[in-house]
Amino acid sequence: MVKSVDRALTIITLVSKRKEGVGVTELASNLEINKSSIFRLLRTLVKHGFIEQDLETKKYRLGYKYLELSSMLLESIDLRTQAKPFLEELESHTNEVIHLVVYDQGEVVYIEKIEGNETLRTHSQVGRRAPMHCTSVGKVILAHLPLNEILDIIDKNGLPKHTEQTITDKELFIQELGKIKNQGFGTEVEENETGITCVAVPIFDNQKKVVAAVSISGPSTRMSAERLIVIRPILMDIGKKISSRLGYKDH
Repeated sequence: MVKSVDRALTIITLVSKRKEGVGVTELASNLEINKSSIFRLLRTLVKHGFIEQDLETKKYRLGYKYLELSSMLLESIDLRTQAKPFLEELESHTNEVIHLVVYDQGEVVYIEKIEGNETLRTHSQVGRRAPMHCTSVGKVILAHLPLNEILDIIDKNGLPKHTEQTITDKELFIQELGKIKNQGFGTEVEENETGITCVAVPIFDNQKKVVAAVSISGPSTRMSAERLIVIRPILMDIGKKISSRLGYKDH
């Protein structure tokens, strides 16, 4: 690796985790390098808009360059364009929150969210990452990956407990993925957030590879077992339509 690039990216990662910003002393301590080197790296990042300094606190935070880049990235993802009408159709049928996610480096990334007409507070937002093992979208994607890739993700990220309902046993989790693959959908009942239930289906491309997942999320009080039976076929139909738009043929 190029050490200076590695350090610059580490600075960006550290700064991104702190809304109030990070000071030079703390950055120097975390990277175990002197302040003068930190200043040089920060000046370069500031010049290119990736980092900016709060003139009052003197701390550094993310620059607006990321909004520009993230907007360009989202616009370049054709999946969003192709899926949007179907996501809106799904929302019109359910009035619940609809998510579209993609798989990236052992996690899922939300690339679209339609709020629905019902009130629901969730941690999800476009651009945010989420674990795979305790989300319905993550589980349906995992279920269609090769076993060696699944095991690599589990070994790397583990199966950390998010709520009392999170599956943390490796053998049980693999069994759950097998069930999801066979039935064509995945359900998550308060495994990631207490009080929230989600159901998801995978999205496939023209190479028959899983590339994304779409889900319906709502409070567990509304997303009862009876209601899930009603909305599952609608969701599965939408999943097939999006996959078809991406060139997938189920034969």
